[in-house]
Amino acid sequence: MKRDEFGLIRERLGGISRRGFLKYCSLMAASMGLSPAMGSKIAEAITNPKRPPVIWLSYQACTGCTETLLRATHPTLEHLILDLISLDYHETLSTPAGKMAEEMRDKTVRENKGKFIAVVDGSIPVKDGGVYLKIAGKTAVEITKEILPHAQAAIAIGSCASWGGVPSSGPNPTGATPLGEFLKANSINTPVINIPGCPPNPYNFLSTVLYVLTLKRLPELDKESRPKFAYSRLIHENCERRPHFDAGRFANSFGDEGHRMGYCLYKLGCKGPETFNNCSTLLFGDTGAGTWPVGTGHPCFGCSEKGVGFTVPLHSPARLKFFTPPDTYPQIAEPRGKGVTVGAAALAAGIAGAAIGAAAATAKKLGKKDNSKEEPKS
Repeated sequence: MKRDEFGLIRERLGGISRRGFLKYCSLMAASMGLSPAMGSKIAEAITNPKRPPVIWLSYQACTGCTETLLRATHPTLEHLILDLISLDYHETLSTPAGKMAEEMRDKTVRENKGKFIAVVDGSIPVKDGGVYLKIAGKTAVEITKEILPHAQAAIAIGSCASWGGVPSSGPNPTGATPLGEFLKANSINTPVINIPGCPPNPYNFLSTVLYVLTLKRLPELDKESRPKFAYSRLIHENCERRPHFDAGRFANSFGDEGHRMGYCLYKLGCKGPETFNNCSTLLFGDTGAGTWPVGTGHPCFGCSEKGVGFTVPLHSPARLKFFTPPDTYPQIAEPRGKGVTVGAAALAAGIAGAAIGAAAATAKKLGKKDNSKEEPKS
């Protein structure tokens, strides 16, 4: 940081020395889990007026959505908040606390109306006037009404903010409400982007933020206000176990032969056939292949899908969006020397995946055709 630039900072900070300021920045880096060497970069970032401000509001949720952000490596958290955006308020990551933190948040809103991005993590409790969640003496209802009307856009990160998540599961004693529904009910017209997941893949969030900051507009959204680049395909479509589904090979119970062989988990309640997300193609946390629920042998429970995760029983069969698995698939190990089975005939006819009636009819026709060609017995 140049000395003339520091002069402005020193004036703002009440005459603090250059050495003291850099020491403070190093301590701030350490408090965020970064190397103290990042202190000089923080000092430079503070003098950069071009970075778009972001305010992160944490409501009814765990810290999972913040933890997922910490696991990102491209860009890393420090690159995101020091080079790309100015994270002016975050209850978990902010260095200031108490009154200082709240004042910083309010100052950012006043000076950047219509220019900052609001990120909401967690659902908003609205029952009994919102008394079930207060920050600095204000309810989440009050804070949201004060801040969100002035945001350029709002990002609901995680399933709690997108759909209500765990807090809204029945009987929903606090009246937990997703961000989009809350804004609509209160006639707040700030556009909302939903990034569901429990927690969501950090790259779905980071890509959305960088898209808005770079192109100055929202990405293309689906009917549930999710970015299509991340949520336009069913998990099932690109699942590593999909070939077993198409071949009719299913695990019937945890630990059985099919489960050990890596067969499809549909019969164990996998919700991949009704959940839109990119879990099967964009793996979580950069930890290598197979490190996602289905890859480890557990069915997807639809955490990112509205009305599925935290709503439908975990091991109930998925409500398939486009098709249902027929009973005419070949068995895992077809017996040999027993003639043509219904499943084998259906597969030979190219109708694996068709309706049961059509498959059976085709198989029957194949059987008649084969019989008509039999050589007369001598």
